[in-house]
Amino acid sequence: MALTAEDIVNKRFQSTKFREGYDQDEVDDFLDAVVVEMRRLLAENEELAQRLAASDARIAELQRSGGSASAVGVNPLPASGGDVVDTENANNLLQLARRLHEEHVREGIQKRDELIAEGHAQAARIVQEAQTQHAQEVARLHSERSVIEGEVEQLRAFEREYRLSLKSFINQQIQGLESTSAPSAAPAGA
Repeated sequence: MALTAEDIVNKRFQSTKFREGYDQDEVDDFLDAVVVEMRRLLAENEELAQRLAASDARIAELQRSGGSASAVGVNPLPASGGDVVDTENANNLLQLARRLHEEHVREGIQKRDELIAEGHAQAARIVQEAQTQHAQEVARLHSERSVIEGEVEQLRAFEREYRLSLKSFINQQIQGLESTSAPSAAPAGA
């Protein structure tokens, strides 16, 4: 699938439920820079393709007209007859110009592909780092949960022991009250 500038502009990453992760503005700024560079390279590529087409048309025109030196702005060099234009030099210049143009186009395409590959690699690295951080955060939260659950269980055990000792204390107080009130109640009734 070919990646276009619009694909980059319209790409949305899922938000995380946790605070840690990459600064969304920083990621957006980077993607904006990638889009600008990609559009520039595509425009440059288009311009170079148009120039190549124009050069090809000009070469064809010159070859049809016999390669007159005045059409390409080259001073005619005298051949053996003195008034024949050296079409070989003109053709060599045109071929050199075409090779240079094709080399520039190849360099532009290579640079574009490198930038796109770099963008993909960086995006993959960002996603991988985010996934790693997410996994670490989940593990940390599970660990904290286990600790808290242990503390809750300790508090419940303490509550049970406290209730038993409180119940035992209240029962002792009631028995003490009953034992002190039983002898005094007998003489009052007699």
